[in-house]
Amino acid sequence: MRLSLAVALALALTLTTSVHADDKAAATGLTAIRCGHLLDTDAGKLLGATTIVVEGTRIKEVKAGSVDIAGAAKVIDLPTSTCLPGLIDSHTHLTFETSPTGYTDQFRWNVADYAIRSTVYAKRTLEAGFTTVRNLGDGNGESVALRNAINAGIIPGPRIFTAAQAIGSTGGHADGTDGYRKDLAGDPGPKVGIINGTDDAWKAVRQHYKDGADVIKIMPSGGVLDESSSVDNAQMTIEEIKAVVAAARDYGFVVGAHAHGAEAIRRAVLGGVDSIEHGTFMNDEDMKLMKEHGTWYVPTIIAGKYVEEKAGVPGYYPPQVAAKAKQVGPIIQATAGKAYKAGVKIAFGTDAAVYPHGQNAKEFKYMVDAGMPPLFVIQAATTHAAQLLRREKDLGSIAPGKFADVIAVDGNPLDDVTVLQKVGFVMKAGERYK
Repeated sequence: MRLSLAVALALALTLTTSVHADDKAAATGLTAIRCGHLLDTDAGKLLGATTIVVEGTRIKEVKAGSVDIAGAAKVIDLPTSTCLPGLIDSHTHLTFETSPTGYTDQFRWNVADYAIRSTVYAKRTLEAGFTTVRNLGDGNGESVALRNAINAGIIPGPRIFTAAQAIGSTGGHADGTDGYRKDLAGDPGPKVGIINGTDDAWKAVRQHYKDGADVIKIMPSGGVLDESSSVDNAQMTIEEIKAVVAAARDYGFVVGAHAHGAEAIRRAVLGGVDSIEHGTFMNDEDMKLMKEHGTWYVPTIIAGKYVEEKAGVPGYYPPQVAAKAKQVGPIIQATAGKAYKAGVKIAFGTDAAVYPHGQNAKEFKYMVDAGMPPLFVIQAATTHAAQLLRREKDLGSIAPGKFADVIAVDGNPLDDVTVLQKVGFVMKAGERYK
């Protein structure tokens, strides 16, 4: 299996565009980026002309004005653009993508098929301005290989913090064999993330550590796209969740919890998870608990809207999936707006793959339409998301010492957040990709 993944990702070199040689050279010296404006996400202010000095993979200095930098090997002039930190999507699935044939493709495709396609999705995501993602679930651990290939500079893509396979219970949203006939379904166990009890929980987390995961994703509630009947029933006990979290803490993992239902959200928060993903049926008690425990909320409004739309297309989803999509779609945006007003901490995330990759920035408009200010939603995808990842020393703002992740757009995103859907310049760790 490892050999097939390696071969697949090596073959993907022919499908992707490598970094220009001059940009690689510039990454070893000083590069000056002269911006017409800079959005300071730490201070929450739009600054005037600003020069960002990059040395290697990190930001060396940030200077007011468009200035000459002595010894700069390269100067990038963006006099009419607004520069921002590279964006962070806290909820993606880079190794697959929505399709009306998705439920049958899994019986025809090998892991290598998903791995090769993932290189295209990763490139699209990076070019959309998302320089970092938290990848919350794959099919066979192939996102670990994707992350490693990107880190090695073999293919272009965002910086990935991956959960590999999600952890959940037998027959639950994490059980990829839902809907299979009995002789194919088998009895998946903790080695592939399916747990029943606290001992299994510890085994699953330790297996994820062994397999090279960066974060942990659990599924304590039903979901939309699996072939079971419920989108919101509770599918893990508090004891199981606490066991996962305890094991995760031993290994330094952040824990995200897919949870649509109110009871599942309550259990996940009391169990100590770091974030609630989706949160569609979140109630007032859940919001109060999340504030008390400092739990993050990742709304993924775009995913709810997209599945609701596709549920109206005959044959796109199996009937039971379409029914669940019609439940979630009309509710998820209003829940996000209510959570914002209640003061719940919010980080940006989209559930990319549920909709086509590269359209992540549409989420900003949906968040604004839910009642969140443009500055807040941009901070949700920069400073807030970096805090959720526990990587605020490296990511989330343009400041000395942080990774040189810089994007640029025409116009002012504080006046029109949709300009973030048209990113014209992308730099990740000192290398220009767009």
